[in-house]
Amino acid sequence: MAKKGRVFSGIRPTGRAHLGNYLGAFKNYVALQEDYECVYCIVDLHALTTVEDTLNLKQNTYDLALDLLAVGIRPEETILFVQSHVPQVTELHILLSMVTPLGKLTELPTFKEMVRHNPNNVNYGLVGYPVLMSADILLYKTDLVPVGIDQAPHLEFARETVRSFNYRYNTNVLIEPQMKAAEVQKVLGIDGKEKMGKSLNNHIELAATPEETRQRVMMMVTDPQRMKRTDPGNPDVCNVFTLHKVFTPKEDVEMINVECRRAGIGCVDCKKRFAESLNKTLEPFRAKRAEIAAQPDLVPAVLADGADRARAIAEKTMQEVREAVQLP
Repeated sequence: MAKKGRVFSGIRPTGRAHLGNYLGAFKNYVALQEDYECVYCIVDLHALTTVEDTLNLKQNTYDLALDLLAVGIRPEETILFVQSHVPQVTELHILLSMVTPLGKLTELPTFKEMVRHNPNNVNYGLVGYPVLMSADILLYKTDLVPVGIDQAPHLEFARETVRSFNYRYNTNVLIEPQMKAAEVQKVLGIDGKEKMGKSLNNHIELAATPEETRQRVMMMVTDPQRMKRTDPGNPDVCNVFTLHKVFTPKEDVEMINVECRRAGIGCVDCKKRFAESLNKTLEPFRAKRAEIAAQPDLVPAVLADGADRARAIAEKTMQEVREAVQLP
């Protein structure tokens, strides 16, 4: 069956993946393979903007690739590679920076959020993050980019960059990518307030053991207004119930919805039931991950092959870009 176009997405190697990664990105990545030519990139250069050291960068990259393969990425048809293994992206990044006003970068809401989380490490790379992200996308003549609401400004920035570059150099070599909104826009962490993430330690790893998963689930914040077991709850404001709707059978979700509201079920039992549903859902993933991990040469081979295929596309694009800029 003919593919509808090319999809690109990048993900930072911060270690083993968590539920937020799965619901916000991975689930969509797997589904997109059916209809699109997919290019998925582990963005190790982006990771350098916020890390204090790189001691775990190689291991984190390996773990992320392992998780992507275990969740269902098919490397025989999908390009999976590491960002720094395709040096053309840094060349395009430099050229795109020449048509990027500094004010646009500092006004992006994502930049302000990153500064809030990393006030002592506001570096040039952090400011230029959207330019490198644009280079990632545009290098592969991407048609569609799956993103959440928080990344939408970055994609619009990439589209504006295309227009600026093409206008400056009187060309149409770069194409404007379209956005595909993720099915789950934002996944809250175990604190029930902030987006799930490693930096805040409010995440639940996909590859955690069943007991580790249960322990993390039992730490989750539920309805903040429910003080006693006998108080009626409000599932509409409960993060655990939100995730029940994703991982728990429909009939059980309906029961929890009713019983919570009339205090027929407590928050502890609600979390225990969620832990059971989540562990059951993750069983196939964990088994596949262990199978792949038992073949130590498999992940490096997949990434090397992906980089070869990505470089072929990237170099063709850069030949057109260099000609448009009239570099000697």
